[in-house]
Amino acid sequence: MAVSLSKGGNVSLAKAAPGMLNAVVGLGWNPRTTDGAAFDLDASALLCGENGKVRSDADFVFYNNLSADNGSVTHQGDNRTGEGEGDDEQILINLAQVSPDVAKIAFIASIDQADQRGQNFGQVSDAYIRVFDADDPTNTEKGVRFDLGEDASTETALIFGELYRNGGEWKFRAIAQGYSSGLAGVITDFGLQVG
Repeated sequence: MAVSLSKGGNVSLAKAAPGMLNAVVGLGWNPRTTDGAAFDLDASALLCGENGKVRSDADFVFYNNLSADNGSVTHQGDNRTGEGEGDDEQILINLAQVSPDVAKIAFIASIDQADQRGQNFGQVSDAYIRVFDADDPTNTEKGVRFDLGEDASTETALIFGELYRNGGEWKFRAIAQGYSSGLAGVITDFGLQVG
């Protein structure tokens, strides 16, 4: 059974998924209400140094930059509808290959064109992030899951969770920090220039 976290909770991957070498971070959601306009959430990742900032622009992994850190972090592609069961977007992390100067990897969910379409996370249901072992054929036997709930009703982007180093091991923290300034607001806080 996957460990279920609440906001602010953290867990050691060594305890939640012993022996995990290749992690899958899956994000899923369903549109709750819509005026007919497409509803597209995007998953992205930011690789950060000890100072909490990205080391360079290449540390921003998203649908237009699918891989970073010599391939240790790889986005699996853009799902533009959120239709269907299971994860809508996934990011793979080879934990052993992540550069030693990467202290954490933050995972962001943002609504594409939220301002133009008048959309926010209050119109999203069943949003979650989960981390599981890519090498476990059942994919659900071990790992961690965080369900967003109703925490981010007016926001258009949020830091969903993060993998971070603690001593010699990786841990996962559920964050759910919302931004009304969209993805641009998030990445600016992590040291990237917008535009």
